[in-house]
Amino acid sequence: MNITDHRVKLGSCHVVEDILGEGSFGIVAKCRNTETTNIEAVKVNKSEEGVLEVAMDEIAILKQLRRLNPDTSNIVQCNGFFFDKENICISFELLDLSLQDYVQEKNPRGLTTRELRPILHQLATALSHLHSSGIIHADLKPPNVMVVNRHEQPLKVKLIDFGVARLVSAVNQGDWMGTLHYSAPEMLLGVPFNESVDMWALGLLMVELATGCQLYPGKTEYDVLRFIFETQGQPCDDVLDRGCYTPESMKLNSLNDIEKYMVQDPGYEEDQKIFVSLIKSMLSLDAGRRITAQEVLEHRFFAPSLHQNSTDFSARSPVPPLSAASWEERVDNNHQNPTDGCCEKHQSGINKSGGGDASRVIIILNWGSRQRETMDGWHQAPPPPPSPGVNSEPPVSKSTTLHL
Repeated sequence: MNITDHRVKLGSCHVVEDILGEGSFGIVAKCRNTETTNIEAVKVNKSEEGVLEVAMDEIAILKQLRRLNPDTSNIVQCNGFFFDKENICISFELLDLSLQDYVQEKNPRGLTTRELRPILHQLATALSHLHSSGIIHADLKPPNVMVVNRHEQPLKVKLIDFGVARLVSAVNQGDWMGTLHYSAPEMLLGVPFNESVDMWALGLLMVELATGCQLYPGKTEYDVLRFIFETQGQPCDDVLDRGCYTPESMKLNSLNDIEKYMVQDPGYEEDQKIFVSLIKSMLSLDAGRRITAQEVLEHRFFAPSLHQNSTDFSARSPVPPLSAASWEERVDNNHQNPTDGCCEKHQSGINKSGGGDASRVIIILNWGSRQRETMDGWHQAPPPPPSPGVNSEPPVSKSTTLHL
């Protein structure tokens, strides 16, 4: 099927008005429903066998979520699905723009603590609903969070894209899903995992919103794990021993440094410290100790005394952004010199903060990367230039003909 500009009708009543995005699954089109006159976002999946299977799994998850109020649960509303010849299409409410695009438009250096607070609360609310239903989103990242209306304050966001979501009960050891830069260490190591992988991704997403940079960029699993272990230490031996992808041995400066790269927000210094403390609890290397979505909602970061003026989006003082070039250089250097780039305390001794003994702390010299396909984000306009280490598909122009 070809979709050129807006001259195509999908199914019996959806007329394409624009192309919103393209991914490995297919495309997302802005459509007018001729029966209701509503404008909707329609995810048009490719007719390939593997994509069709993923689409049916997504529909099964979305059916479970239909009982939730899309506004109070902060989860995108699904209107239903239909077939257009051999292509399965899923209709959703049309939202404004992705959180990734919003930050690039608002301030690429990051958002203030007051702006971060409502976003974090809403995403924790969405995850709390998912997890109480036994569902793992498994691909939480800025492109998969949509802003409902960028001109309203406080900002309202919704979680989208359940293409790789799973029931906790259906997860098998060694399964991998989602996006490399937001993957929890237990998933990368092949350790049995649960819904706590979403909390890890939420922590990384919030760091990115706060600083304008990804915390753990990388081109391979090796890169990402190395960055994690350099910053947080290595997991305990029990975790390493249970990983079916754990190298024979691994070596792997502090999460406290996040605060210095956050946008200055005079009068909210204590809030920033509490925010960083909350992030650290999301990024626990021990999945069993990682904070839950419900515990996030009950955290003192959301105490009324801390955010009486949280909707006051005043001007803020600029701070030097993290150098994108330095992240790129860090990634490249790790490929060229895998023994370089460690912090001084790793060079002079062993960081035991993560547990384990000295015999386990050795550099990985050769560790191949498993080939994986990531379900791309959707519902979004063409993305901004990618962060270091991120491969991005080219934006879709209005004159493009897409072959599904």
